[in-house]
Amino acid sequence: MKVLVLGAGVVGVATAYYLWKNGHEVTVVDRQAGPGMETSFGNAGGICPSFAGPWAAPGMISRVLKLSLQSDSPIRFAPRPDPRQIAWVLQWMRNCTAQRFRANKLCMQRVAHYSYRCLREVLAQAPIHDFDFHAGGVLQLFRTRAELQLGRLSAQAVGESGVPWRLLDADQLAAVEPALVHGLAQIAGALHMPADASGDSHKFAGQLAAHLAQHGVSFRYATRIDALEQEKGAISRVHTAYGAMQADAYVVALGSYAPLLLAPLGLKLPVYPLKGYSVTLPVTDPGQVPTLSVMDEHNKVMISRLGNRLRAAGMAELAGYGLALDPARKDLLLRVVRSWFPEGLDWEHVSFWAGLRPMTPDGPPILGKARWSNLFLNSGHGSNGWTQACGTAKIVSDLVCGRTPEIDMQGLTVQRFGG
Repeated sequence: MKVLVLGAGVVGVATAYYLWKNGHEVTVVDRQAGPGMETSFGNAGGICPSFAGPWAAPGMISRVLKLSLQSDSPIRFAPRPDPRQIAWVLQWMRNCTAQRFRANKLCMQRVAHYSYRCLREVLAQAPIHDFDFHAGGVLQLFRTRAELQLGRLSAQAVGESGVPWRLLDADQLAAVEPALVHGLAQIAGALHMPADASGDSHKFAGQLAAHLAQHGVSFRYATRIDALEQEKGAISRVHTAYGAMQADAYVVALGSYAPLLLAPLGLKLPVYPLKGYSVTLPVTDPGQVPTLSVMDEHNKVMISRLGNRLRAAGMAELAGYGLALDPARKDLLLRVVRSWFPEGLDWEHVSFWAGLRPMTPDGPPILGKARWSNLFLNSGHGSNGWTQACGTAKIVSDLVCGRTPEIDMQGLTVQRFGG
């Protein structure tokens, strides 16, 4: 079967991998000049199934409103006269209950842990060796006793699913990650999730795409995707800047831009961008910077060691599709990094980046067949795209092949939104 994958981020490239493994003729189309050039390019790097959970949570409505009034807040909400934003916010608010939070978190946990197993399978089968992968776990750092208590409760809930965790005091934390002893930030405690990992999703997508290209998968870069055309309950072709393309099946893996492509067909996909930022600094003294990824829970900033670089990423701005770089966000990220790791970094050569996370209002991604017989969705991964990429790719590939996925699909399809 001939399959077109629309989107060459880490999700799209992983989808192409599984489709190729199943013997299909695969073409990947993307407007960028290469793979992994948008949300996959400068994210935090965390592969964190243990942390996977929805942004819609009890208490988040008041927290977002309160933080939005602070000039240096990690969260910003800029209301716009945009019906899509308004509809998304209303659905998000309905999911900020304890019952829905628990159901959505368990759903995301199911996908995330499955995905990590799939990633390890890919690494065992494909020649991908240099994407700064580190499997030593992730530390969640708490600056206050209240944050620590919430972290303990969250860990206990996750532990019910068999996820390993360990609560650490300051002395135990230093033994797990010695670089933290140099920090100036107050530490109330930490949570160690040893099953998590980190790596550079941009490098991973590039190496996997190169491997696929050597084995017959076609990549059409710098190709703008304009529209899908439907006929008799199926997609008949995709119109691009360089003409129409046809296939037997189509997979939409376009992140935040998927709703814009699908809206003319009458499908209102509830995915909206949540803007995030990152800074990347060269490492000058490896002994002064962490080997593990660390999550500053107070500022919602993840810091990951990616080879000879340190990356800090965070912020959440619900403000449309703009990618302008706000210097104040850069300053905030650098202050957070400096509070934990004041030495061992080249502060004069900082790369600053912004990207859009494709968020669903409830948290889980949107996978599988839409209302057309040959159109499949792999969208809405939010801040868990790298964590969930390989698992959702395998799920969607199984569905394209007419197979039942290996995990339960409840809560993962567009039908939960009436689509």
